[in-house]
Amino acid sequence: MRKAGAGGKAWLVAGGVFGVCLSFVALLVVGTYSAAAGLFGGAGDAKNGTVGLAKGAVPAAYQGLVQRWGNLCPAINPALLAAQLYQESGWNPRIVSPANAMGIAQFIPGTWAGHGIDGDKDGDRDVWDPADAIPSAASYDCELAGYVKDVPGDPTNNMLAAYNAGAYRVIKSGGVPRISETQNYVRIIRSLEKSFARPLGRVEPSKQAAGAIYFAQQKLGTPYLWGGTGTAAQNGRFDCSGLTQAAYRTVGIELPRVANDQYNAGPHPSRGELLPGDLVFFSDDLTNSRAIRHVGIYVGGGYMIDAPRTGAVIRFTKIDTPDYFGATRVTREGAAALPTDPART
Repeated sequence: MRKAGAGGKAWLVAGGVFGVCLSFVALLVVGTYSAAAGLFGGAGDAKNGTVGLAKGAVPAAYQGLVQRWGNLCPAINPALLAAQLYQESGWNPRIVSPANAMGIAQFIPGTWAGHGIDGDKDGDRDVWDPADAIPSAASYDCELAGYVKDVPGDPTNNMLAAYNAGAYRVIKSGGVPRISETQNYVRIIRSLEKSFARPLGRVEPSKQAAGAIYFAQQKLGTPYLWGGTGTAAQNGRFDCSGLTQAAYRTVGIELPRVANDQYNAGPHPSRGELLPGDLVFFSDDLTNSRAIRHVGIYVGGGYMIDAPRTGAVIRFTKIDTPDYFGATRVTREGAAALPTDPART
């Protein structure tokens, strides 16, 4: 609900929204049916069993490395390797953890000493150089997969469990150990894997989309606030990712605070496959999801609801602009897998 004190501009927007309400109902219907028809066209282009990476999900500087080394052995694939690297470092090649894990792949010194490789063949093994660290992460994964290859269960899950808990525990347990940290690690990486893979077919519609859209519609005409998350102290105002976070919170899904992390909350439908409720993203660098600077909620017919900028209000607006990056169909599992530590990236 908009406050009377929101100003003349907000009142005009509210009036405009009322005037085009029926038109947007039609747009929603048209957008829903046209997008649903496109869902069965198949969005992937995997060749020879190779998993493709979703557009921009891996920063361009690392995409070739991830695609190449992610096919090193059957237990891994590029999307899985990307999910591990994102979970470990958020693509930050200079990060150091409290446990002294270093670089984009977060190797501790002892593990790096035994398993780091010279991926770029330049004569050294540099934990800070992604051209060494990314190949080393893939190589180490495959080495672990070899250790647990005879253990019952999913080979990739067992490999990830060995990465977290050690191969001995996986072998002794006959699969993923009943250790909550290890089970969560496996679940998180396998969930994130879906957000880094280019979809090969139908992306399931979101069950929570209608509720998220309903919330956003109630905020139309509300003035934008940089850093706004809708608190009472902020007079219920939002910025772009604050609005999408609050909208999905009303349907029991907790998204990260910033837009570039929200991009990894589920699989990525193509432009022709969009359905109402999908998050749509915008960036000045269309090769790198970490550069995303804006997000809105798709409502159908080529329109979204977004909180655009200082001096503007929450509005309906078109998504087809030169800075359109892509979309995410939010899933509960995908959102739950995302890192929550803002200092990580």
